[in-house]
Amino acid sequence: MGSVTCNPLAPSSLLLLTGLKSPKLSHSRRRLPGSLRASKVIAYYGLKTPPYKLDALEPYMSKKTLEIHWGEHHRRYVDGLNKHLEKGDILYGYTLDELVKATYNNGNPLPEFNNAAQVWNHDFFWESMQPAGGDLPKYGVLEQIEKDFGSFTNFKEKFTEAALTLFGSGYVWLVLKREERRLAVVKTSNAINPLVWDDIPIISLDMWEHAYYLDYKNDKAKYVNMFMNHLVSWNAAMSRMARAEAFVNLGEPKIPVA
Repeated sequence: MGSVTCNPLAPSSLLLLTGLKSPKLSHSRRRLPGSLRASKVIAYYGLKTPPYKLDALEPYMSKKTLEIHWGEHHRRYVDGLNKHLEKGDILYGYTLDELVKATYNNGNPLPEFNNAAQVWNHDFFWESMQPAGGDLPKYGVLEQIEKDFGSFTNFKEKFTEAALTLFGSGYVWLVLKREERRLAVVKTSNAINPLVWDDIPIISLDMWEHAYYLDYKNDKAKYVNMFMNHLVSWNAAMSRMARAEAFVNLGEPKIPVA
């Protein structure tokens, strides 16, 4: 599916409605041609649908869960972000990735941060799953995991432990550390994601209660195992790793471009 419930002319899920030259911030942004800078600017983000039908992950994640999680929670974050952006033009021109980093404000989040990050997090989470997912990674991703974790079993154990020891709400991520040039498992609280530390996210698992409670009640271990064994998209991981190699030289193995 992959459609966006906003004006189809919106580039990268960002709809630019009239233009105004914004005050300078210490973060790069796109600028409109000078002729468009005289009028008011409002930036709207649209609600993207998951890349599969809402019942496509059954029986491991129910259609009802997707209807509530995507259709209500995710939508609420999009609406909340747009309400913040209506108040002024200072954040005009940012991609969603840039908006997350800018509003994190070096650990002193601006009011827009939680909604912006949660919109990003949910889009990334939906795309971290696929029907008939799970199994083993391939095309170099498995070799990279074995190189950095010792074995795929070690990776799964570390990922599962991180999910089950996460206090409160948040996410678990497989990320590529730019400076260390290796994969790592990290966990984040609430809306925070690894972009704010300049890590490159590869896979994520939503550990907010509304992500699993309808299907698994309080059995978080069953939810995590279901994700790892039946839903995680190693195809998405391969594509993200291939793109990451444009910025980080991992040496061998090489991840082919999908």
